[in-house]
Amino acid sequence: MRGLGKVQVGGETTAGGNIAHNPDSAPTNYERSSIWDLFGPNKGDTRVQVNRYLWSASLDVLSFLPVQSVDPFTGVIVTGYGTPPGGGRAYRATVHISDPALDARSLKVALQTQGGRPVAAGTARAVEDAILTRARQLRVRDKRL
Repeated sequence: MRGLGKVQVGGETTAGGNIAHNPDSAPTNYERSSIWDLFGPNKGDTRVQVNRYLWSASLDVLSFLPVQSVDPFTGVIVTGYGTPPGGGRAYRATVHISDPALDARSLKVALQTQGGRPVAAGTARAVEDAILTRARQLRVRDKRL
């Protein structure tokens, strides 16, 4: 049987295929864990903050749509189909508020028609603008109190 030549294992080079273990090169700072740690309490602070003005303004502007689900911890609002006042088409919306800042980058709105097609970009932008405007109005009103 022929030797394997030089082999690099754990920081030690050996000849002839002999494997040497160097305990100094192995990391020793592992936390003891098991599959059950997935279901235990979370040690990290993984709180997602949502801007309360954007949240309230989204529910206010889209009040003509029936709310299917809300998750304030992830900032997602999902509505069912509804017709806006004075409109003839039914829409549904999904709103995602991703940041505590009152900023356009914190707000994402996806609109669909009843047929499942996305609406024109201008329509979605107009809804986002309406939500942002209402959120700013709510913030100004709170500052006066």
